[in-house]
Amino acid sequence: MRILVMGGTRFIGVSLTRQLVAQGHEVVLFNRGNQPAPVDGIAQLHGDRQDPAALKAALAGESFDAVFDNNGRELSDTQPLVELFKGTLRHFVYVSSAGVYLKSDQMPHIEGDAVDPKSRHKGKFQTEAYLAEQGVPFTAIRPVYIYGPQNYNDLEAWFFDRIVRDRPLPIPGNGMALTQLGHVEDLAAAMVAVLGNPQAVGQIYNISGERAVSFDGLARACAAAAGKDPDQLPLVHYDPKDFDFGKRKAFPMRVQHFFAAIDKAKRELAWQPKFDLVGGLKDAFQRDYLTSRRDQQPVDLSLDDQILGR
Repeated sequence: MRILVMGGTRFIGVSLTRQLVAQGHEVVLFNRGNQPAPVDGIAQLHGDRQDPAALKAALAGESFDAVFDNNGRELSDTQPLVELFKGTLRHFVYVSSAGVYLKSDQMPHIEGDAVDPKSRHKGKFQTEAYLAEQGVPFTAIRPVYIYGPQNYNDLEAWFFDRIVRDRPLPIPGNGMALTQLGHVEDLAAAMVAVLGNPQAVGQIYNISGERAVSFDGLARACAAAAGKDPDQLPLVHYDPKDFDFGKRKAFPMRVQHFFAAIDKAKRELAWQPKFDLVGGLKDAFQRDYLTSRRDQQPVDLSLDDQILGR
């Protein structure tokens, strides 16, 4: 297939592009051109997707069998692509988010659960609905938390920053809130498995790792990945309501149970996560955290000090 990947040079797009090329697809990237392509010689189109006129001009005359929209956050981001290619695409794969789900007493989240109209990800489910209304042969992917090499969100790195410096880890609540992480390469593999699968058209899939983990358990898994003794890890629990952090984040994850069932994707896509949590975190630590020399860079731990000082 000839495939357009929106983005392609950061995080999800890097793993996705490499896997698509490895399968023999012709891949074209659309991005700002600020980062090198993950595969030598791959075709790139440059522009700002936030400018619909410029986006349409850059893609005018192009034709594709499939589009992977990795970085659309609002409905307005995706509408120009649909207006350009509606009626000609065999597949439109949209990266949504499990963050669209309404907080619930019953877990895990499953596809079809109610969505939160006030969620900061509301643009994601609005886009899903729009794709369905337009009759586009689409599939929506809802990852939970994504980690792995080239992660530009401070997720696993938040834990590594403290572990390698032998710092206490401030964990909100009692540390037993359950969450879920999925390795970026497993996410990309699921997205590739969607491509051209008629059963996946019109469907939504949760994608993440196999198991949920507590905040304390995640901290210990990060310690193991970094070569430290998990049983000696100093964890300090605190009540976030006792502090006013303003707009700054003292912890990189939502302080609640947040995990999703991935059974549907495993069943319908013949997909299975390759990475267990510690193995995936070790991959991120060795291939990204250490190679980027982040362990030697200054880190702002002022919020930690505020918590620990209490």
